[in-house]
Amino acid sequence: MANIGYIQVVRHCNHFCGFCSNPTTPYVHTFDTMKVLVDDFVERGYFGIILTGGEPTLHPELPVICRYARDQGLHVRMITNGWRLADPAFAREMAAAGLQHVHISVYSHRPEVEERLRGVAKTLDKAFAAVDNASAVGIAVNINCVINKLNCDHLHETIDYWIAHHPAVRHFVWNNLDPSMGRAEVNQGQFLHRLADFEWSLAMACQRLAATGRTFRVEKVPLCYMTDFAWASTETRKIVKGEERIVHFLDDKQTVRQTTWGHLYAEACRVCRLQPICGGLFDRGNGYDPTELTPVFVDLEPIVRQIIEDPADPSYSLRDFATWHANFEGRKAEARVDAEREKASQYREAEKKLTIGHVTSESLRLFEKKRRVEGMAAARTGVALERDEIVRQALQAGEAGDAASET
Repeated sequence: MANIGYIQVVRHCNHFCGFCSNPTTPYVHTFDTMKVLVDDFVERGYFGIILTGGEPTLHPELPVICRYARDQGLHVRMITNGWRLADPAFAREMAAAGLQHVHISVYSHRPEVEERLRGVAKTLDKAFAAVDNASAVGIAVNINCVINKLNCDHLHETIDYWIAHHPAVRHFVWNNLDPSMGRAEVNQGQFLHRLADFEWSLAMACQRLAATGRTFRVEKVPLCYMTDFAWASTETRKIVKGEERIVHFLDDKQTVRQTTWGHLYAEACRVCRLQPICGGLFDRGNGYDPTELTPVFVDLEPIVRQIIEDPADPSYSLRDFATWHANFEGRKAEARVDAEREKASQYREAEKKLTIGHVTSESLRLFEKKRRVEGMAAARTGVALERDEIVRQALQAGEAGDAASET
């Protein structure tokens, strides 16, 4: 399986997105603490890693850890806002370090919308320059977009812009907003949409990409809102292929291992023919309305075939539907046997305990400084900071880690 793991390199950022679900923490990484995580993914037989944040380009040793991961045989990707990649010299440095693939986050082609979402002015020009610079040095470029209240009505227009002005970009990823953590949780009124708000625009965007031979994926969107493109659902593809995902969070969650992809289902989902391969509604923040979910009465076989027979995806070996179906039923039976264990430890890594990053007196001081800066940004933009309880937990965990490291 083409399992790809995530390493949060930093947890601070030079933007101030009001819907950020991974805000600043007092945890920090050195090369040595990141190296352990790279080695962990190698030991697990993972195909590659994604370096993320916060904004990963803010870590001074990013090129070093990138090169180390490549030298261990991993495919190395990065998720970034593109601010530093707008510098051609930095793009060359990352290419030389072995970065193969970059996901640049852009939420709207409309400057005023992008500025409101970013909390920082003139980010679009930087992102466009990052796309050009990365492409020029041979780094593959994807565009990431978080679906939210301010862009959900013009996703297709943004795709039209990319096709017209940056035709070299061939792959796009949409992530439906997660309203359960960080600033996203406390700013739902400003940024959270209804599912129906994006349905038409997302469908038009997918149609235009498909018509021009481009590829795309959609995350955290139930299949009843993307039935025509169900094969492009990240969760559905992982369910079909039996893949897992591990994230090494740079906070008190530490390592999270996800092996099941079902989230929230409504009563209507019981009769949906796609429910076995649908991730349902990703919503642990009680932001979405489950009554928006509706059953779909289409055959799942063509969807599965489109995934397992995809010639561009060599990661899955069971290319015959009957063989896949027998394997899938076996996996479901194993999941039922394991249901209680999964319920007790869902989203948690039970196999091994790694220490993710560390906290020092200096990192605590910098954390408190960043919080003051974020407070000023919140006042300027009208965005609320994450719940005080989350900050207290971060500080308590940080202080405990700091005390342990000094004994």
